[in-house]
Amino acid sequence: MGAGSRILLVNARLVNEGAVREVDVLIDGERISKIQPGVAAEAGIEVIDLEGRYLLPGLIDDQVHFREPGLTHKGSLATESRAAIRGGVTSVMEMPNTAPPTTDREALADKHRRAKGRCFSNYAFYLGATNDNLEEIRRITRSHACGIKVFMGASTGNMLVDDPAALEGIFAHAPLPVVTHCEDTPTILANEARFRAKYGESVPMSAHPLIRSAEACYRSSSLAVDLARRHGTRLHVLHLTTARELELFEPGPLADKRITAEVCVHHLWFDESRYADLGSRIKCNPAIKTRDDRAGLLEGVRDGRIDVIATDHAPHTLEEKSRPYFEAPAGLPLVQHSLQLLMELYLSGEISLAEIPEKAAHNPADLFGIVDRGFAREGYFADLVAVDVDEGEVVTDVSLEYKCGWSPLEGQRFNSSVHMTMLNGEVVFRDGRLVEQPRGRRLVFE
Repeated sequence: MGAGSRILLVNARLVNEGAVREVDVLIDGERISKIQPGVAAEAGIEVIDLEGRYLLPGLIDDQVHFREPGLTHKGSLATESRAAIRGGVTSVMEMPNTAPPTTDREALADKHRRAKGRCFSNYAFYLGATNDNLEEIRRITRSHACGIKVFMGASTGNMLVDDPAALEGIFAHAPLPVVTHCEDTPTILANEARFRAKYGESVPMSAHPLIRSAEACYRSSSLAVDLARRHGTRLHVLHLTTARELELFEPGPLADKRITAEVCVHHLWFDESRYADLGSRIKCNPAIKTRDDRAGLLEGVRDGRIDVIATDHAPHTLEEKSRPYFEAPAGLPLVQHSLQLLMELYLSGEISLAEIPEKAAHNPADLFGIVDRGFAREGYFADLVAVDVDEGEVVTDVSLEYKCGWSPLEGQRFNSSVHMTMLNGEVVFRDGRLVEQPRGRRLVFE
């Protein structure tokens, strides 16, 4: 059905804004027009019976790396957004460490040109901070970017911001939310030297959480929080990995905060024991750490210190990931399975069902001011995902949409599956079949 059609979803169990309700959902064109039980099926309306499946607002992933421009042998805006849609992620916010990096308005405009007509999901892009682009940052508006990304730790090219004066200027003058990758580079370099002295270039992958250590994370994240408090910055700290870092953040609703925190699905799912069998496939920055850290992060989700759950989707080729420790790049592809991972955590009793849309749809929309998305509300865009908890799925290489062709989850059996994804009022994925015409839109911000 096209964008001007009317669709009625019946027998849905809507998970939205802290409640689960049995309702029907009427969609007129791009938007939701009714959410209530017993909506009448009038002539000309396509009826889709969800047969009691859960219906959630489409997930908003505020941290993805789709590798375009310059790194498209790993992934592209088209390939990785296909994977997002298949996984029930309807909107993504893409990071600036591409080639060239997205550090000015011209580069942002280029990314928007590339995405138009090619992205299967809705999209937005970050401006990357450097030690010397403060004037560009000061000129940026919500019509250009969703936020300012600051790598307060090792990164590619010139995107490591390690000049104290530059950091002060960014936190004092950023007109958009500042989002940070927090790892302390001097600590990491000292740890690398220590392990090189012991192992030479043959450092085992299990050393990764000791090199990218808890101390490296805490030093940097505490600095970011201190800068934000002094300057009144709207700060969002990405991908926490340690229980200790949670002490820097307050519990409670997102609306009461200027400083917020995020965790990624792989840090809720894996712990350091998995380096033994997965090795570089779970090498990421910041590193997956201890079982106690994983437990602490899950508690942070439950008590409200962690506001957002994302993926940091970062594909690399298997050839690249097969290199020795210091050569193997960090990052793993996850956007196709983030919702299933969260559903598994719900089904095992580790998080609540309501926390999935709260942390992965509602809060990202509110934090960044995304217009009319992130909630199942009358008048909002019909970005929705139906989840089947009676039909599971085994992850295989054949089922992957990623251009890199692999996943650290291969062989994993999930107890749920994504039955259907709707985007801007259209069914774009259903029963394992993806609509081949890209339907993604540029996100609009308040």
